[in-house]
Amino acid sequence: MDKAARTPPRRRSGGRRKTADPQVAEKVRRTAPSAGRLNPLSSHDLERVHGAALDILAQIGMSEAPAVVVQALTARGGVLTEDKRLLFPKALVNEALAGLRRGFVLFGRAPGQDLDMSGAHVHAGSGGASPNIVDMLDGSYRMSTLADLYDAARLVDTLEHVGFFARSMIAGDMQTTRDLDVNTAFASLAGTSKHVMVSASHAEHVADIAQICYALAGSQEAFRARPFLSLNINHAVPPLRFDAEACEVIAAAVAAGIPVMVNTFGQMGASSPVTIAGCLAQTHAETLAGMVFAWVLDPDVRAIYGARPMVTDLRSGGMAGGSGEQAILTAAATQIARHCDLANSTIAGATDSKLADAQAGYEKALSVALAAQAGANLITQAAGTQAGLMATSFEAYVIDNDMIGAILQSATPIEVSDATLSTDVIAQTVRGEGHFLGHADTYARMKSDFVYPAHADRQPPDAWLASGAPNINTSARNTVRDTLARHFPRHISAEVEQELRARFDIRLPASRMTPA
Repeated sequence: MDKAARTPPRRRSGGRRKTADPQVAEKVRRTAPSAGRLNPLSSHDLERVHGAALDILAQIGMSEAPAVVVQALTARGGVLTEDKRLLFPKALVNEALAGLRRGFVLFGRAPGQDLDMSGAHVHAGSGGASPNIVDMLDGSYRMSTLADLYDAARLVDTLEHVGFFARSMIAGDMQTTRDLDVNTAFASLAGTSKHVMVSASHAEHVADIAQICYALAGSQEAFRARPFLSLNINHAVPPLRFDAEACEVIAAAVAAGIPVMVNTFGQMGASSPVTIAGCLAQTHAETLAGMVFAWVLDPDVRAIYGARPMVTDLRSGGMAGGSGEQAILTAAATQIARHCDLANSTIAGATDSKLADAQAGYEKALSVALAAQAGANLITQAAGTQAGLMATSFEAYVIDNDMIGAILQSATPIEVSDATLSTDVIAQTVRGEGHFLGHADTYARMKSDFVYPAHADRQPPDAWLASGAPNINTSARNTVRDTLARHFPRHISAEVEQELRARFDIRLPASRMTPA
């Protein structure tokens, strides 16, 4: 066989998909990778951080504990000191750690959308509470609205690798916090069938959100069995203080059967120590305090450990979510959660860049990749977030979907078996055509073993120039326009929607939920 026959043919075109079609995404959706091979802390240091957190809870405790927390914890051995600090004996914390529910699922409302929270299964999604949205035409910032939130949910509904929709922006056109909470839940659930995460400003609003969920599920029992919405709750105000209203929200959510994200945001060097080890110990203690509280309320609660230590840029006092320090801090916090074998979530992808540019790309990829390799179950803010969580970009959602696909693929374990070692295939090939492109095994694994980007350009330079030298931003913007023009899913039936509009002040017009 001559050399020309042995040389694989040169690829001439990139084979790029122009749109992220939801039907296509459904067909190729992959099982969440089981990661967790990145461990920034040694076993000895990991035990020291965990031990320090137990000491903090037992000896320093939490201040400003509301009555609902004091009553629940002191009944199980917690101690309220004379200076009103609530102490958590190590025996109580260890009992909770042994008893907390594990291996549960957060559900979607369509096949292939459930989130396995066991082990180190990794899912990445949106998130944040940004007050702004980036205008795709000129890059300017404007106040985000309820319609923007609904559009974000519709867009995420079509993105293959974005596994859940956590409320990404604040609907600034809502007049009251009840309007905000009710309409955020409605718009999110109307826009996507993926698992939804929202917030409740006050405990009494939890009942409203629960009633919306029960109506969509068909009954309270059906929702409790397969909850497709959870609440992000920031129960602590670092350093070591409870947020009374947030604790009431936890209690209301647990009573309603809504999974709770027990989140703690400390800023290293501002509201937590400037050292990574000290920040991790304090944040771990604060998060465990919320987990113990949720467990005492209901041992069967679906509680997600949400340590979110953030780095402060000490020159300005602002966040530095795209820094290397942030990436390793997040990975270490995830390692601690896995050490305790707790279903967990974290923030990664909180770029400081204001636009979907090269800075955003490297900052997001660094932090999201480390969180995934560390085995975070839920990575929020991985898609669509800009400007240190202050803005949401539709264009970035689409670009980040490509990034997340690549990162999740990189977190997938390498299969080593007789079949994958391919010694028989190698023997056949070297005695035959001399390349593997035409082999049956190559063709069979073309889709199952590879993730292909929808927008990252892989064309040779001549083909790229011939096609007008497109860039990823232009391609992403075109997909956003096309998706928002045509994708109006009916995730809430007309009958249930009518019922909800009669019961609640739904501010998203029905006309906005259909093509123009």
